[in-house]
Amino acid sequence: MITSVVRLDDVPVWERFDFWWQAVARSVVSVSASSDRAADFWAEMTTVDLGSVQMSRVRCAGFEAHRSRSRIRSSDPEAYQLSLVLRGSSGIRQEGRETLLAPTDLMLYDTSLPFKAWTGSGSAKGRHRAGSDGLILQIPHDALPFPAAQVRRLLAARIAGRQGVAALLGDVLRGLVTRCDELSAADAARLRGIILDLVIAALAHEMEADPTPSLTDPGRTLGLQIRAFVEQQLAQADLSPAAIAAAHHISLRQLHRMFQQEGHTVSGWIRRRRLERCRRALADPLLDGMPINAIAARWGFPNDSHFNRTFRRAFGVTPAAYRRQAREERPVREG
Repeated sequence: MITSVVRLDDVPVWERFDFWWQAVARSVVSVSASSDRAADFWAEMTTVDLGSVQMSRVRCAGFEAHRSRSRIRSSDPEAYQLSLVLRGSSGIRQEGRETLLAPTDLMLYDTSLPFKAWTGSGSAKGRHRAGSDGLILQIPHDALPFPAAQVRRLLAARIAGRQGVAALLGDVLRGLVTRCDELSAADAARLRGIILDLVIAALAHEMEADPTPSLTDPGRTLGLQIRAFVEQQLAQADLSPAAIAAAHHISLRQLHRMFQQEGHTVSGWIRRRRLERCRRALADPLLDGMPINAIAARWGFPNDSHFNRTFRRAFGVTPAAYRRQAREERPVREG
């Protein structure tokens, strides 16, 4: 597993603050930052690379950070970031919401939208007094199977992490960061899929439980159920808009209208989710011996040339090139 650590011990004291935020820009996201501890700043970051998903444990003195539209234009990973507080307190303001987090709490935010974040005291005054310890999970936008508008309603909202799926997700993330040196590249590929599935389950739970009037209508609940159904049935050759409509006792016209309102087609959505499963399989070391056409056929692409064109159009690289890159990026195991 590819793990990197950034420490400030060997950096001159007067350079540490700037050095730290340059490292954060490379590993997490670019922000403008300030702190009343800038003169004697302390921080440490351990980053675990899981391929398309990345997790960082960040321990540092209190700070306030701002991600502006100009920063977004110059550098944007086009990702969601899920924050889990381990110690201390932190907060974020995005999309008109401001939320304070305590240990075990989680929160989702979007690198493509401006935000302000801070650690330390829970009050606006003296936010920088204390330090914090937390995890940041970075997930590509297209890795989540929800409409962007639904995810956007969860941004900067507290997700309680002491029970249910959120607690399971927190346990896995804490275990990963403490045992990352014991895990192989093959473990990383499998864990990426597990973590993504837990994130999806935790967010789906929050969407179902959200009391906001606009979110409690039957159509929204049905939309979540349909997406969960699609995820479960992706490997089935007979998965189609008609099959989905029949399974949920709605008309085909109603199904198409639901997806059109979110800027998608039903077939396009199925295709995108299948491509994501193919991409995950191509990066899995345990599947290195499986031919690409077998992976494609398993996820609903029986025609080789069609799969190659579709994959390249979606990800900018052929399936063979993507698998080759994934192999080259794996750490060389000594032994």
